[in-house]
Amino acid sequence: MRKNSVKNNRINGQVQRELGRIISREIKDPRINPMTSVVDVVVTPDLKYCKAYISVLGDEKSVSDTLEGLNSAIGFIRRELAHSINLRNTPEITFIMDQSIEYGVNMSKKIDDAVKDIVDEEEKSEEDE
Repeated sequence: MRKNSVKNNRINGQVQRELGRIISREIKDPRINPMTSVVDVVVTPDLKYCKAYISVLGDEKSVSDTLEGLNSAIGFIRRELAHSINLRNTPEITFIMDQSIEYGVNMSKKIDDAVKDIVDEEEKSEEDE
């Protein structure tokens, strides 16, 4: 199976949905933040390995605790994934923290601040005239 084939893309989407469901509903570990989402999943073409990109809304301690909790529950997650998805091989999961959502929020805030400063300067120059 090729890397970007239709079948591989479909498997990536299905694994992403199931991981999101398992993390949000099945795991009872208090270390895992309830605002944890699976941003992307990349399963290798041979279905042996899987990289799951995880995003956590919270501070650094919450992020590290969530990653620690997910790594400790990796066996349970893999077993639940095997029960819910009928694949020849259940992929070995590696969790990777994805900071793109946090980066996007910070950039949006910076843009809003810059626009606000420009508007304030324009208003100030109009008052001086």
